[in-house]
Amino acid sequence: MAILKRVAETARPAVPFTLDGRACTALAGDTVLTAVLTQADCVRHSEFGGAPRAGFCMMGACQDCWMQLEDGARVRACSTSIAPGMRLRTTPLAPAAAPNTLAAAWPEDEAP
Repeated sequence: MAILKRVAETARPAVPFTLDGRACTALAGDTVLTAVLTQADCVRHSEFGGAPRAGFCMMGACQDCWMQLEDGARVRACSTSIAPGMRLRTTPLAPAAAPNTLAAAWPEDEAP
């Protein structure tokens, strides 16, 4: 269930994007955070335990809204504008699935 419900500015052009493989629509000018939270109940699941996260400071300082694109790249949801065709994930890729990205360097994967 979506956390945010749009009540104004509904006449802006639609922007298609994908969230966890599901086709979604945002509006031009939305941040990734707004686009995702009008479709889902969180922007990501923590890589350190799976807890849902929905952003915290809303100004790019806290690191709570980092999301991963399907190619493994990461974006800060609160300060990145949604783009047509953006393919977002709420659950991070396993490190082996995203070589040469931040996902490939999770420190907990080095533990014996």
